[in-house]
Amino acid sequence: MLSYFQAIILGLLQGISELFPISSLGHSVIITGLLGWSIDRHGNYFLAFLVATHFATALTLFCIYWKDWVRIISGIFRSALKREISDADTDAKLGWLLVVGTVPAGMVGLLFQDQVKKLLISPIFVALFLAANGALLYLAEILRKKAKGAGQVKDADRSIAADLSWWQSLKVGMMQIIALLPGFSRTGSTIAGGLMVGLSHEDALRFSFLLATPIIGAAAALKLPGLLASGNRAAIGTALVGGLCAAIAAYLAVKFLTRYFKTRTLTPFAIYCALFGLLSLSLLR
Repeated sequence: MLSYFQAIILGLLQGISELFPISSLGHSVIITGLLGWSIDRHGNYFLAFLVATHFATALTLFCIYWKDWVRIISGIFRSALKREISDADTDAKLGWLLVVGTVPAGMVGLLFQDQVKKLLISPIFVALFLAANGALLYLAEILRKKAKGAGQVKDADRSIAADLSWWQSLKVGMMQIIALLPGFSRTGSTIAGGLMVGLSHEDALRFSFLLATPIIGAAAALKLPGLLASGNRAAIGTALVGGLCAAIAAYLAVKFLTRYFKTRTLTPFAIYCALFGLLSLSLLR
């Protein structure tokens, strides 16, 4: 069972690393392994904790961008009633691009969730995947240098809706599938996908944050009833504490990253993931 101290540490870690391109699940598994915490990663209490922290992160993202989500959801319903998706309706186009981008990881996650869970048992595998995540981020920066149209814009939503095709949105969404492997970052993989199709860092980050809300929120919401129905007060208590810490950390992470990617790149995160992954691999072995 998690202690409240462990819940606070892992909650803060999850909230930061979920939105930073460095893999929240990867860090949770590796840190607990390095610290020697005896945590059953397949135990219901740990899975409940992960559900709570992920739900808190998704809820934080929704609250930060709630005005945008009102516009986007309204646009989807508006276009559905008209039975057309007009390029002139930015909110509707962006909404359907998000739907297209969410489908691949959502389907694969539902079909192979049991197989993915088995990977949580080995911090060594996770450390290897984290190092590979660093290589992916660095590769994205190299490929971006050859991409066209990755410039600064005043209206990110209008730029994304105008520049991103349906096929490109699907490709960015398919990059989320990689993040089902613990150690690969969902934020990192989608930003990398955005850069590869020609988005700027700022636009790729925004599209990644918008994609994160439904995919993380839906996955967590499916598991919440089981947590509440379990009646395990200790598990629910640590999950609530972890969720609160994750929400605070996620809010701070969003504020930092939206400023950071106005002028900077993924390269520092790539170097960090590669070095920390390889160092952890050597220590865990």
